[in-house]
Amino acid sequence: MKGADAEARAAAHLTGLGRAVLARNYRIRGGEIDLVTREADGTLVFTEVRHRADAAHGHAAESVTPRKLALMHRAALTYLLRECGRDDLPCRLEVLTIDGPVDGGVLEVWPVE
Repeated sequence: MKGADAEARAAAHLTGLGRAVLARNYRIRGGEIDLVTREADGTLVFTEVRHRADAAHGHAAESVTPRKLALMHRAALTYLLRECGRDDLPCRLEVLTIDGPVDGGVLEVWPVE
């Protein structure tokens, strides 16, 4: 359950930043968003969580492919339409990485441009 542990740490970190967790593992056909959160100003944030315990397999950020970002974008758009009823709300995508042990590794948040 390492993936679930990484997502739990990510959710705790984002909650500590003042965000409310709205959904975990939001799935659509062909895509998924690990965490959907809302900032105090109402901005929705769609977060992909990536963890790498060992640098021998590369850093966590290196595992995010252009295809994954496209699927993430599609899932975020679907969330906006299905759950919010519109697609023009303030929102953004990000990748949260953990390199090293889940409970003590380096955690970084990367905005997706």
